[in-house]
Amino acid sequence: MTNQSMIDKLIEMRLTTMVEAFRNQLNDSKMCDVPFEDRFGMMVDIEFCSRKNNRLKRLIRNAELDQPEAHVCDIDYTSGRKLNRSLIQRLATCEYIAEHRNLFITGATGSGKTYLACAFGMEACKQYYNTKYVRLSDLLIDLEMSRSDGNYKKVMANYANPVLLIIDEWLLLKPTESEQKDIFELLHRRRKKSSTVFCSQYQNDGWYDQLGGGASPLADAILDRIVHDAYKINIESIDPTKDLSMREVYGLDKSLSE
Repeated sequence: MTNQSMIDKLIEMRLTTMVEAFRNQLNDSKMCDVPFEDRFGMMVDIEFCSRKNNRLKRLIRNAELDQPEAHVCDIDYTSGRKLNRSLIQRLATCEYIAEHRNLFITGATGSGKTYLACAFGMEACKQYYNTKYVRLSDLLIDLEMSRSDGNYKKVMANYANPVLLIIDEWLLLKPTESEQKDIFELLHRRRKKSSTVFCSQYQNDGWYDQLGGGASPLADAILDRIVHDAYKINIESIDPTKDLSMREVYGLDKSLSE
């Protein structure tokens, strides 16, 4: 088999990075003294690493994180917020995902909820977990529009299937009865199969009222599917008189650069 024939077959098998590594070896005279097993191992390692990197890039792109630049190592612990560093470091291992446990991140506007959630989302991608970020309002609009398009099951699956789903602006507005049914269906499908991060301005003891309280037959059913064994991070200010928006700390407020 000629070198070109071998290259053509590798390309047909979509081993393009290995092809490039093989060509580099052919052009490097020093490689003539390297044993075949070592040269072959080098090419396999290069192809393997390339595929892993490409997979990670796809996961990050498909996650559609609101703040893809967020990283756990960049979390600011000196800005006057109460943050449990040991809990955050534990959650960064993604152990909660393997356990199918949920995470509640609550705090006032500008407290850094979204950044923290996206940082956890990035760690999930690094461990090759299928991840998805969405604002609750956008999720509900997608499901409502899918009814008229006849794609409800498909759209519901897009949100039910990810191993980690990050729902931002959770219960910022009180959902309608129809929206509550969609929320219930989604969380029921994800229960004990995956993990969900809920970012909300309301602490979880206020979610019952946001869901309609006793007037809603689904309020208890929805909360029953997410509150048990959930980790909780409530971001509070140590000194409220010196509040500083985390959008400013992380340079996320575009108006600050204008």
